[in-house]
Amino acid sequence: MARITVIGGTGYAGSHIVAEAAGRGHDVVSFSRNAPAAPTAGVDYRHGDATDTDALRTAVDGADIVIGALSPRGELAGRILAAYQRVAELAKHADERLIIVGGWSALRPEPGAPRFSEGEIPEQFRAEALEMVGVLEWLQSGASGTDYVFVSPAATFGAYAPGKRTGSYRTSGEVALTGPGGEGSSISGADFAIAIVDEAERGAHHREHVSFAN
Repeated sequence: MARITVIGGTGYAGSHIVAEAAGRGHDVVSFSRNAPAAPTAGVDYRHGDATDTDALRTAVDGADIVIGALSPRGELAGRILAAYQRVAELAKHADERLIIVGGWSALRPEPGAPRFSEGEIPEQFRAEALEMVGVLEWLQSGASGTDYVFVSPAATFGAYAPGKRTGSYRTSGEVALTGPGGEGSSISGADFAIAIVDEAERGAHHREHVSFAN
């Protein structure tokens, strides 16, 4: 079993990932600003600011895999890249794999096409979408020096559409997966966590942008 640290482990994606990893018997550390509403048994919950290098080091040191599940909202709005640069620096020095949960808008409708973030996005989501694309582009530039995987969920993903655990999912690269009849795709929180922990265990992708959908 591996030691897995989840940065942002009490958010929607992070809490599902923490529960899935712990359920498989991994040694799980969750790092977040706030305590969870419903802690998962056996998880080591640690708290601090994701832009504080010393606080991050206490959670990242000794991990085999670091999973970032932060959102560029609230106090992290405008600071997400800086936070992940600190995480990547720590992971790089410890030779740890880095998996970052991004957004659907970083995907493309077809090979070579502009990302969805370059098209029409509701104004209330535009800033955070562009911030996460900025993280992806920084990773793709090679500047992080890490063995990373940037993961985009399906178009419909979040607490507003929790879905059910099916135990199955589809995988693609930067081209978005579609649902039946070409409609928008979706994935439940539980199935997304299964896909993330499978990636953590198997190491199927390296320095890649991938997507998971039901």
